[in-house]
Amino acid sequence: MVADKRETPRELIRAACAEHGDDAVIDWSVDLLTGVVAPEDAFVPPLLEKLKWLAGPSVGGWAELDPVNFYWVRVWAARAFLYVWRDDVVDALLIAADDPAWRVREHVARITAHRELGQLVDALLPMLDHELPRVRAAAVRAVGAAGEYEHVEAIEAHRDDPDQAVRAAVERALDQLATRLDRDLH
Repeated sequence: MVADKRETPRELIRAACAEHGDDAVIDWSVDLLTGVVAPEDAFVPPLLEKLKWLAGPSVGGWAELDPVNFYWVRVWAARAFLYVWRDDVVDALLIAADDPAWRVREHVARITAHRELGQLVDALLPMLDHELPRVRAAAVRAVGAAGEYEHVEAIEAHRDDPDQAVRAAVERALDQLATRLDRDLH
């Protein structure tokens, strides 16, 4: 790898899994996401070395200085589940669906969509009314990818969302639901 090139999240997680094993990376991510390991503890040795599995070699400088940034530990932990998976992670994601940090909840929605985790959809419905359009759009995509017929009304309620990206996500989600459920939604 070229010294000035930053690894992508996918590359970081795959490298950590190759070196430490999928279960070790998953267990570490679950512990961070659910608060078993406090973020402030993750930013100091010896746990800082493990945090680098998820965030890369430069982690530990900026965030350790300001507790307001500690939520990034949970973001990085959640993001790992886009690239490595085990079925028992759903329990941790159910906890994280109510995380105080919107970026964590957004990642839960992304993972729900990516992995079609229907058991998480109901926990994400409050995100449909989030103040940030990107969070609303992520929730809409998750419901479209993993929801059921009873979720159609919740998505349709956002057809007139003030944000164009959310409105586009609504139309794609409704098309996706209709195709996936193999039924007319009206």
